Amino acid sequence: MLCASRGPLVSGGGRRSSEVAPVSKRTLVVGGRIVTSSQDFVGDILIEDSVIQAVGTLPELEVAERIDATGKLVIPGGVDPHTHLDTPVAGTVVSDDFHNGTVAAAVGGTTTIIDFAVQRKGDDPRVAFEEWQERASGKAVVDWAFHVILTDLPDRFLPSLDGLVADGVTSFKLFMAYPDALMIDDGAIFNAMRRSVENGSLIMLHCENGHTIDALVRDALDAGQTDPIYHARTRPAIAEDEATRRGIVLAEMAGSPVYVVHVASGGAVQVLQEARDRAVPAYGETCPQYLLLTEDRLAEPDFAGSRYVISPPLRTFEHQERLWEGLRTGDLQTIGTDHAPFYLEQKEVGRHDFTKIPNGMPGIEWRMAHLYTSGVRTRRLGLNRFVELTSTNAARLFGLYPRKGEIAPGSDADLVIFDDSQETVLSADTHVTNCDHNPYEGWTVHGMPETVMLRGQIIVAGGAYVGRDAGGQFLACDPSPAHGFSELVF
Repeated sequence: MLCASRGPLVSGGGRRSSEVAPVSKRTLVVGGRIVTSSQDFVGDILIEDSVIQAVGTLPELEVAERIDATGKLVIPGGVDPHTHLDTPVAGTVVSDDFHNGTVAAAVGGTTTIIDFAVQRKGDDPRVAFEEWQERASGKAVVDWAFHVILTDLPDRFLPSLDGLVADGVTSFKLFMAYPDALMIDDGAIFNAMRRSVENGSLIMLHCENGHTIDALVRDALDAGQTDPIYHARTRPAIAEDEATRRGIVLAEMAGSPVYVVHVASGGAVQVLQEARDRAVPAYGETCPQYLLLTEDRLAEPDFAGSRYVISPPLRTFEHQERLWEGLRTGDLQTIGTDHAPFYLEQKEVGRHDFTKIPNGMPGIEWRMAHLYTSGVRTRRLGLNRFVELTSTNAARLFGLYPRKGEIAPGSDADLVIFDDSQETVLSADTHVTNCDHNPYEGWTVHGMPETVMLRGQIIVAGGAYVGRDAGGQFLACDPSPAHGFSELVF
């Protein structure tokens, strides 16, 4: 008799689309330390037809493949809720496309990404979704879903949001920064939030006060302050704090949940904490770069600071400590990467004007290793919280749970056998990411994925990608349960 999971029994969850019929095969992962968001025990996992069939102490079974995970962690495949692959930025395109970027994701233990399709002003938002589907299809080697970035939202486009939700795109990002480019006004944000209450979508906000930042940027350029460090100095933390507070107030007025992307400032964490204390469904994401790097990187000589130009900018150590505290206490719920790498040559266009430097840096390949090294090993985070932050919470918030982010009967067999004893020195000479520099050059991480399975198929073995080309599938997300805050508190 097979033993059921110690966690909840599930039927799979999440809408399944664009799927290839699986080849029937039984695989048994034996003897690993199975860690989910709520469990931690040594056991076995039976996989059949790409889905987990049983979890527990299982008897000897006749299977096609047996994988020994003794002495290793077995965790759900990572879910990165914030990536930008094959995306136009500032007159160029990020250097990772959907093939290479997802290979890097797989090597790093991420089996699901949620990327951003960018609406062009004047276009129906569905056009962006269709365009990004073409970019990903036939290239991605892990599973993918989409958010849509809204840059133009007259009333005539509101019904298109409902149509996208029906097609499995259930989250929309809006910018409070970059006037005359990506920024959308408060009225449009409010209308999107009110519509989200009707269609079950989740509104995501890039929170920086765009108009005040533009004024500071003009002052800096007029004063001849053109080096990369001025990118940080013209985007102060208070501009992020104000926009976060304003975005949450708009959500309160609309009666909708809100998800704040790439939180970088301690003040923004405080705003999220205060909102959640009022039972406002406000959720926050941060990124490894904000936890590990500080703004002094932008002052590195000979334009080397350009490789660290991101928005919001890197901040000081004090902000880092508040971010770590927010992860520990639950005021931040997810870790994304905002993965958007560029070659140094692409960054060079802004040598004499920091506003022209393409914003973005790599991170998809090292997200889980960094959080394990700097979070779990330092005892800032427990193992269950590590799994929540890298996988389960994103799957829950974006309508993919329990298909993704869980190890239980009915869930996709997306598994990472994680060797917590392995030491790896990060370097541009050895990484998979398509980028000629590594922001963590020479850093040692402790713990890396040894084996990665996507729907029961091994795609990483011995730390190297061994999967087939274009093995990923599009995931149609369910409406976000964030609308039921009382049932989704974490």
